[in-house]
Formats: sequence, structure tokens, C-alpha cells
Amino acid sequence: MQKILLIDDDRDICLLLERFLSKKNYSVQSCYKGDLAVELLKKEPFDLILCDYRLPDTNGLEMLQRIRIIRPDAIVIIITGYSDVRIAVQTLKYGAYDYVTKPLYPDEILLTIKEALQSGKSIGLDDATQDQQKNSGTAPKSNPDPKGFVPGVSAQSKTVQKHIDLIAPTDMSVIITGETGTGKEFVAKAIHQQSARRDKLFVAIDCGALPKDLAGSELFGHVKGAFTGAVQEKTGSFELANGGTLFLDEIGNLSYENQIKLLRVLQERKIRRVGGTKDIEIDVRILVATNEDLKTAVRDGKFREDIYHRLNEFKIELSPIRERKEDIVLFAGHFLRNANRQLNKNVQDFNPEVIELLQNYYWHGNLRELNNVVKRAVLLCQEAQINPECLPHEIIHNEPGLSGTGMVAMSSAAVSNLKMASENIEKQVIINMLEKTGYNKTKAAIALNIDRKTLYNKIKAYNIKL
Repeated sequence: MQKILLIDDDRDICLLLERFLSKKNYSVQSCYKGDLAVELLKKEPFDLILCDYRLPDTNGLEMLQRIRIIRPDAIVIIITGYSDVRIAVQTLKYGAYDYVTKPLYPDEILLTIKEALQSGKSIGLDDATQDQQKNSGTAPKSNPDPKGFVPGVSAQSKTVQKHIDLIAPTDMSVIITGETGTGKEFVAKAIHQQSARRDKLFVAIDCGALPKDLAGSELFGHVKGAFTGAVQEKTGSFELANGGTLFLDEIGNLSYENQIKLLRVLQERKIRRVGGTKDIEIDVRILVATNEDLKTAVRDGKFREDIYHRLNEFKIELSPIRERKEDIVLFAGHFLRNANRQLNKNVQDFNPEVIELLQNYYWHGNLRELNNVVKRAVLLCQEAQINPECLPHEIIHNEPGLSGTGMVAMSSAAVSNLKMASENIEKQVIINMLEKTGYNKTKAAIALNIDRKTLYNKIKAYNIKL
């Protein structure tokens, strides 16, 4: 039975959720203060923690940091009021799986809990890595990905597959570039699975979610007593991946201080735990991903040039799916089968009109957005085929600014400015939707038909002032 810890000073909410979740076969305990929860966490593990952002003695951000040190394998969901949503968003950067807003609806919370536990993701670590942590360092024989890597049929996808086949057997470092949601982590896993390291761990870390003060611990580990709250020894991601592959997503977000530490690892292939005195030799293949232009970051002094050249032994570039329409139906079919399995449904395929709508949509969120749209459509579908009524409004009406066909046609002389024009339109659409929803990012993301992480990344990339 999976264990859940509720941390909330509202005893009525705790009682309601305890009763509801217990009936759903979860073991549930409650704490009304942060300090009490910390003491309980030191004594026993929990699979998932529901933590209110506002507590009598602390807040959700501080609690999240303490939880990550004491129980790094626990999944954390933040409970917040709408007035605190902007603040709660910060917790996602520090590794919260998600947040839910008050008033609380038990069915909504149950769905979020199920998805979180099904994903099995504590911050940055895949299922196999967490199994290793829970089993005292015993690594599994392999890391099968239940969703699998689906090679496309377009010319661009075939080129990517050729590059994977070429580079996988080597130990070369690879930079994988592409817009948010284009499948960079899936490509990294495909490289790992085709390499000689396939029987060792694949460990994924989102550098954008690493708090500056805890990044060293996450990457390199720490010894007991290394800092306040370090109540037990922690194995870092480099050690976990020893013999296997370490995937550093959004590498451009790594702080300059931690870039220096990474450079030492790349040069010497040794790490030292935070607070430790011994060097530990490691044998890790490093794959990195970014949706930024690292060359520009190097010129701007935000990313070290020496690290860039060490990582850039080979580069794989992923095109947005709007530029490879032949792949859209293939990926949509893959997501349809996944959704049927997750939702216990048996939707057969797509109405021809739906296929045309999917191929003509702009897909700002790429594969991640397509996956969300297909999953929602399967949930709504009551027939054997998905029909247009199951799709979001923006896709059905192919609204200008949100789709490729709805954008103003440009002359060949203006092609070089197409990307800039596209980004300006996208930025304005996001600003308009934020204003329309009163800067409620959750509602804005739903209206734009993208996930919240994509919206946060775009707000940051476009430097939109809130």
C-alpha cells in the first residue's frame, strides 16, 4: 500500500482527504506543522507528500527543500490558494511534481496523485534510478521505457535516427537541441539503449529545477552532517549513473558555480561529495539537452566556453513537429494507444477531419502538447473514432497566431525573419491570454492548450513581465 503524508494546518481538509484517500487504498497520515512533518519524515518514508504552501511555522518552498534532503525519492505536490499561485510556481523549479489549488476537489487530487505515482518521478530521476535508491544501490539489469522511442517517418526524423545509430555505440558526449517538447529526453534514452551501457542506469536531471544551494548535493551527493538538514548520506546523480548515462536537461540553466564543478568532473572524471574529503572516480557518459542557443550563451558570458566544447563532441538537432507533418499522425497514434491504456478505453483511430486538423495546427508545445491533446480527446471520446468535437477550440477553428495556416503569408524575401515574426506573435498571444485570465497561469496554460511548464519556460524566454 502506497503511503501519503498530508501537511496542512487545516484539520478539516486533512480529515476529508484522509477519509477519501484511505477508501482509495492509500495509507495516509497527517501533520499540521512543518517541523512535525520533518520529524516524521526522518523516522519513516512516504511515497508522496501533499503539502500546503502556507503553514504556521514555514512555507511550501522551505518544506520542499527540507523534504528533498531528508527524502529525495518522495514525490511532492503543493496545495495552494489562487492568490499564492505565482509563488507556488516557484516550487516547480525546486522540484515539486505539481500543485493543486483551493478549493480542493477530491477527484481532481486523486487524478493528480495517480499520475504522479504512475510517473514515479522524484526530481530528475527515472524509475530505475529510484528503484536503485530504494534497494540500497542494487541496479536493475536494464531501464526499459514503457512509452518507448518512436522514430518518425519524415526526412528530418530519419536523419535523427541515423545520427542515433551512428553515435550510440561510442562514448562521445552529445548536445541535443530543439524546442520545448520535441522529445530530447526520448532521444537521449534511445542513445543509451543502443549503447554498450544499456545494462546500466540512465539518470535524468533537469538543471532548470535544481536550486542553486542544493544543486551540488543533487549532482555529487553529500555526507551526513555536511550542512543543516543533511541527516543522512546522499548519493548524487553522477554516482548513481556510474557505468551508465547521465542526461542533463536544460544544461543552459546550470549556475556558473556548478558549471565550474561540472568542468572538473569532465576533465578528471572524479567527484567529491559535498562535505566529503575523498575523490570518487566515475565512469559516466554525459548527454545534455537545451532549447537555448548555447553559442549565444557563451558569447554573453552565461555559459563557459570550455564546457561547451567538451560537451559538443556531437550534436543532434530536433525539428519542431510542425515542420514534419508526416510524423504527426504516427505520433498521434502512439499517444492514442498510450491514452487507451492509461484511461482503460478502446478508441480505435482518428476521424479523417481530425487528422487534417492535427496536421494543420502550429503545435507550440510540440510532442508534449500533441500528447496532451490526444489524451484529452480519448477521455472525451464516446465513439470508436475521435471526432473534431473532442479537440480543443483552438485546433478546431485553427485560430490565427496559434497555427501555421492561420499565420499571415510572407514573401520569400521575408523568410529569414519568419522565426522572429512567429515568436513575436506567440509572445503577444501569451500576453493577451495572461491578461484575459487575470495572470492565472494555470487557466492561461489550459486556454493555450499547453502544459504549465511550457508556459513558464516561454514566459522566461520572452521575458514577459508579470
